[in-house]
Amino acid sequence: MKDTYYLFNPGRLERQDNTLRFVPKDEQGRELPPKFIPVEGLETLFVFGSLDANSALYTFLGKKRVSVHFFDYYEHYSGSFQPKEYLLAGKMQVEQTRAYLDPARRLHLACGFVEGASANMLRNLKYYSGRGRDLSGQMAAIEQYREGLADVRDVPALMGLEGNVRQTYYSAFDHILNEFEMGGRMKQPPGNEVNALISFGNMVCYSQVLDAIYHTQLNPTISFLHEPGARRYSLALDLAEVFKPILVDRTIFTVVNKRELQAKHFDNAVNGCFLNNAGKQVFLKALEERLKETIQHRTLNKKVSYKYLVRLECYKLTKYILGMEPAYKPFKIWW
Repeated sequence: MKDTYYLFNPGRLERQDNTLRFVPKDEQGRELPPKFIPVEGLETLFVFGSLDANSALYTFLGKKRVSVHFFDYYEHYSGSFQPKEYLLAGKMQVEQTRAYLDPARRLHLACGFVEGASANMLRNLKYYSGRGRDLSGQMAAIEQYREGLADVRDVPALMGLEGNVRQTYYSAFDHILNEFEMGGRMKQPPGNEVNALISFGNMVCYSQVLDAIYHTQLNPTISFLHEPGARRYSLALDLAEVFKPILVDRTIFTVVNKRELQAKHFDNAVNGCFLNNAGKQVFLKALEERLKETIQHRTLNKKVSYKYLVRLECYKLTKYILGMEPAYKPFKIWW
């Protein structure tokens, strides 16, 4: 798998021969020494500060198939530059649309995403339950909600069940985390440190999934759990549900309980609580380490990275949509 590079400072990005030259600026707007980013082996750029660039640069990035994801200071996902789709196929788009329009097939896929997400949430709770946390109430409630998946008859009802699962799951965070209190889920804006971490991590996870979709024949705008929208890649929202407990939440538990993230890494303001640049770097370093970590895949019988697991999930979805597999079975952690 290729590399990801994060740009935290504002600055100017330009092409220099076959390399990217980034000239960052400090808080006073003064230029700092340039940094050179080899484009060979680069897959994704995450930009967290204002970026000066021209069309020639994006043409170059497009030819090299490098994606760029933009976030504003308040941890909101702003948008993406995606190179021209090089794998999209007409048959795939037709079959993906048919799957969306078929109520039974759409519900099958939507239930699969919720089944995978809830199973991975439950596994997280079981892990910490075995380490002295009393999470029996939350675990029992999620098990009961999961039993109700078989009785769901439409996507709106499924979304309601998924909301109940997530609310129950988040109520366990204050028992798992040694530092900070979550209270409840507050998104816009996040009201405290834990909510800031969840919002930021979820947006990065969404972008990682979007990158994985780009390397398949799937169309990122045709989704099954989340309603397709005119201005978002909603299929990435669907698949991110399966991986947020594995990638985002486990990273949060690690960096908080190891005190790698502390109060100094957050900016508390009237309009919410947000990670500062130092905090983002700590979190993203831990997340990158998790993405590069490998597991022994049960089906492939070889080691694969967490990052590649997301790509494999896209392939499974593709095979079901094209009729190559009779069912979609979401990825569930077993450790």
